[in-house]
Amino acid sequence: MRALAMGFVTCLVAGHAWGQIGSSPGNTSGGPGRANTPTNTGTTGGLGSVGSLGSSGMGSMGGVGDRPIYISGKVTLSDGAALPEPVKIERICGGATRVATHTDMKGRFSFDLTRSTEIGDASDQIASGTLRTNRMSRDRMTMDCELRFSLPGFRMENVPVGSDRFLDNPDLGTVILHRIANVEGLTVSATASLAPKEAKKAYEKGMDAVAKKKPAEAQKYFAQAVELYPRYAAAWFALGRLNEEQNKFEEAQKSYGQAILADAKFIPPHERLAWIALRDTNWQEVAGQSDTILSLDPIDYPDAYYLSGVGNFQLGKLDVAEKNAREAMTRDTAHRNPRAPYLLGLILAQKRDFAAAASSIRAFLEQNPNEPDVSAIRQQLAAIEQAAEQVAQQAAQQGAQTK
Repeated sequence: MRALAMGFVTCLVAGHAWGQIGSSPGNTSGGPGRANTPTNTGTTGGLGSVGSLGSSGMGSMGGVGDRPIYISGKVTLSDGAALPEPVKIERICGGATRVATHTDMKGRFSFDLTRSTEIGDASDQIASGTLRTNRMSRDRMTMDCELRFSLPGFRMENVPVGSDRFLDNPDLGTVILHRIANVEGLTVSATASLAPKEAKKAYEKGMDAVAKKKPAEAQKYFAQAVELYPRYAAAWFALGRLNEEQNKFEEAQKSYGQAILADAKFIPPHERLAWIALRDTNWQEVAGQSDTILSLDPIDYPDAYYLSGVGNFQLGKLDVAEKNAREAMTRDTAHRNPRAPYLLGLILAQKRDFAAAASSIRAFLEQNPNEPDVSAIRQQLAAIEQAAEQVAQQAAQQGAQTK
């Protein structure tokens, strides 16, 4: 069965993007922010592109003629510290989750509650020029809806909005986020605050150039920043993203490595190295980098559980792989990674639990009937189902013999 399972990996990898091309190296509000999740760009090499779901076929939610409902407020941290990056605000109505907006760096937000981006990370879509909005009618806002405020390293807070009180007085006031214990990793490097003034200025110019889609100019400024301050992890990471976007993977790996040397708890370069390792089928590196992410922050990076599952599956560590594949499915509440059930199916098949493997892969195909490699996966499913039937027949025969 190992040979069959190894053959499945080609299906997992082929035709899926391993990382987002064309996105910025981070936010432009003073730090690189969280690394962008991968999206489908047509690049070969990514096992289970996390962002390949697109709009999920949900379409417009109607009510285009309804007047806007503006919600405003502020997000603060319980310890009084400044926000490390903008807080993501998602709108959840009727089981559907959509990104509504992000706060500014001071935690302030104001947006039209009847509009939101498609499922996925708004910052990613803005960067790639694919931002789309939907409008929800005022009547639908009286349903059981809530806003979810999330920031890596902090407990998510949900605020109900489906009531006349909030519709008529849409000032939500202050939302307080509380830090999660045992989260050591950082989405914004601590070394950035120590950078000298000239290095910070060069980095900011680089970020401005990225926003203006001038990569050559951005690279010059980022290079200047790390020359002035070699421990500038954010600038090294930004250089890595630029190299990655230009398919200069070796240079990107070097820059990410320098970012980690400068700040080992800075998570985004670990995440990018894991995806590049996946592209290169370097399973030891995939498992190593993803496990490092999980040791730094086991809460905010469901992709890391998925990557760890892939790497450990390939290394033959099936118990660890199964545990992390299941964890990836549990933590991916926005259903941004459709391939986790498929991965789980492969792991279970390798463990000779063919019935459960077939069930998991069938669920994947039912939820994702338009996957580009669906024909090959159906063939794999047929082979697993046949193996399950053989096991069942053998069990029946053994049972008959013991009677």
